[in-house]
Amino acid sequence: GGDPIKTGVVAFWYSMRTAALPFLFIFNPQLLLIDVGWVEGILVFVVAVIAMLTFAAALQGWFITRSRIWESALLLLIAFSFFRPGFWMDMISPPYEIREPAAFTEVVGLVPPGTLLQTRIAGLDQFGAPTQFATLLEVPEGATGEERVQAMGITLLERDDKQIIDNVAFDSAAQKAGLDWDQELLFFREPLPQPSKYW
Repeated sequence: GGDPIKTGVVAFWYSMRTAALPFLFIFNPQLLLIDVGWVEGILVFVVAVIAMLTFAAALQGWFITRSRIWESALLLLIAFSFFRPGFWMDMISPPYEIREPAAFTEVVGLVPPGTLLQTRIAGLDQFGAPTQFATLLEVPEGATGEERVQAMGITLLERDDKQIIDNVAFDSAAQKAGLDWDQELLFFREPLPQPSKYW
């Protein structure tokens, strides 16, 4: 008969590979095929299949013949590159530029409507303790940066070279994002154009 302990260890090792599956969708949300066209969807499908086969080959220790350790490590690196193609592209072409809060109104006026700006906010929580948090603000329609900031529901005030939220309109996008009066805009990230991560 077989060794039940060894069988259990091997089965556990095999089943642990499935623990990687949820991370595929976290690091490459295009696999969910949301707002993806036919051509891009087929490309995502083909790349994901190649990545899964490469990942399985690396962990099994076989590709066409039995793999050496360095070959399995190389296969894992290739699989990672397929699963998370943006990792290398982000090093070459950063997806965001961190901007000073003083440029917020100007940038809001320049980016296309619908752009999501990642912001970092400092203030007090409901118990009066200092806190910081990140939030996303969608840029609305508007002719100027001032109009767009106002359409977000934010009134900004410059105080001691800081951008302070002086008022937040009731039921506005800013209020729903968790912004409140007397909070400070620390910085924000402006999205930058990037080449396709599949290049």
